[in-house]
Amino acid sequence: MDFDLSDDQRLLKDSVDRLIADRYAFDARKKIMAEPAGWSRDMWAQFAELGLLGLPFSEAHGGFGGGPVETMLVMEAFGRGLVLEPFLATVILGGGLIQAAGSPEQQKAILPQIAAGKKLLAFAHVERASRYNLADVQVTATKDGESWVLNGDKSVVIHGDSADTLIVTARTAGSRFDRNGIGLFLIDAKAQGVTIQGYPTQDGTRAAEISFANVRATGVLGDPAGGLAPAEKVMDQAIAAICAEAVGLMGEMHTTTVDYMKTRKQFGRAISEFQVLQHRSVDMFVSLEQARSMSMFATFSAGETDAKSRSRAISAAKVQIGKSGKHVGQEAVQLHGGIAMTMEYKVGHYFKRMTILEQLFGDTDTHTARVAAAGSLF
Repeated sequence: MDFDLSDDQRLLKDSVDRLIADRYAFDARKKIMAEPAGWSRDMWAQFAELGLLGLPFSEAHGGFGGGPVETMLVMEAFGRGLVLEPFLATVILGGGLIQAAGSPEQQKAILPQIAAGKKLLAFAHVERASRYNLADVQVTATKDGESWVLNGDKSVVIHGDSADTLIVTARTAGSRFDRNGIGLFLIDAKAQGVTIQGYPTQDGTRAAEISFANVRATGVLGDPAGGLAPAEKVMDQAIAAICAEAVGLMGEMHTTTVDYMKTRKQFGRAISEFQVLQHRSVDMFVSLEQARSMSMFATFSAGETDAKSRSRAISAAKVQIGKSGKHVGQEAVQLHGGIAMTMEYKVGHYFKRMTILEQLFGDTDTHTARVAAAGSLF
């Protein structure tokens, strides 16, 4: 397998790395986090100018025409910078669902607006009792003439308080856990009957609790009873993306820790000279490289058409990311000592984000069970 980047991919990587290094230093991030929305509209405009917001979309829709590898490169850089903007919510999840299930007319109307930075999306799928199961849907969608009316509640909607349009999973037929009878509906976030309560999460990003009371959908993506398959496909692609983000986080934690060990002195010597601490930093690097390998595996598997094979590979990668992230994060905090627990130092913030990513879209235990149920990876 060829792991070398093409010229275009190297150019993309260099451009994103340079932007994050120049504009997303830790002190700059704190200022961005203090903005009313919790992220920067100016930075979002820069992402659009670089073509990042159209990264996975075709050129016909104003996009970059990139694939999973390009997404991996961007998400790793975003992990290193602890980027707060709603790229995952709008481009990966929202745009991914429009591509996977939307009609040509819907794609033509929405995707160019995302690429230009003019429209924000959020995927409202989690319910308070759903526990990582996309088929566990109790929000209802009832046909009323030519449109659909939604009722129910969604929870922990990533960047749901910033979205212009919500993509909502709702049940049109069947009972609670049925895989059939689930649709993907477009809802204007400002529509009558929509109640949004936004809040910051532990890692500094944003989420929202959203209620729907007789809300009329503006459209439906594809079959109103067949939305689960495209939702699962896009969710797998999103997990591959956050695996890459986690690698960026772990890489930054490891680099920062090694640099600190070279300057922190104890008993008149830099602590990097103590062999037992050298071993621990090497173990961190091994965990990082294991995570990097599985992130690449997830990236190359994200485009597979066979759903079982794709999901099995993605779950295996999520397991390794969870284990590596916990190890690297704990070692980074311990080797820094008390300073790592302060709000003024960045290592603790990286570990917070890593902890959120371990839980996001299925924790390590959940994906371990899925891998075990699926059997061999090959």
